[in-house]
Amino acid sequence: MTECGTPLRVVVADDQRAVREALATVLDVVPGIEVVGQAGDGEEAVRLALELSPDVVLMDLRMPTVDGVAATLRIAAERPTVKVVVLTTYADDASILGALQAGAVGYLTKDAGRDQIALAVRSAAAGQSVLDPAVHSVLLRAAVTAAPAGPAEPAPLPDDLTPREADVLRAIAAGRTNREIADELYIAEVTVKSHVNHLFAKIGARSRAEAVRYAYDRGLVRR
Repeated sequence: MTECGTPLRVVVADDQRAVREALATVLDVVPGIEVVGQAGDGEEAVRLALELSPDVVLMDLRMPTVDGVAATLRIAAERPTVKVVVLTTYADDASILGALQAGAVGYLTKDAGRDQIALAVRSAAAGQSVLDPAVHSVLLRAAVTAAPAGPAEPAPLPDDLTPREADVLRAIAAGRTNREIADELYIAEVTVKSHVNHLFAKIGARSRAEAVRYAYDRGLVRR
């Protein structure tokens, strides 16, 4: 439900008709969510996103004509107000990193239940992200594998990040919650929230998913 009380408008994109229709049926009975379109491939998903301007597109990755990553990239570029949440059977490194780098703000596998999918839709519409728990470990493993060897001298931190803010960002990239970060760094949870707000402002991130991408792009996550 949006702030003005209207239902969140969702487009479901999946090349399997049975899956697509089942998802639409499941979401249509969730209070505050309305499925306004269904797409059988990435090209149709982009067209519906541009024509209907939904709040969220629930996007499969492996689809004919245009795949989910390419469709997500086009939607993010042409209609940035439309948020994309990936819902797929694939949780490999390339799929996850490709989708997040393309602009997806959420990533779930098809093991997710109705409540988790609904939460991801609401979070995406609010500018927040929901990532499947399995995705965090894949992201961290991919970042560690891809990270270049560190220099002998510590490199300056980008965007005027403080060392503590960098520590918090690395913990976010590792999938830690604010409570876990507080325990790990021996600081109060309210202090963690303050660091998160400050570092998000410095790096221009609107969600934890964007912060994760930033950490990988800047090489802040290392072995």
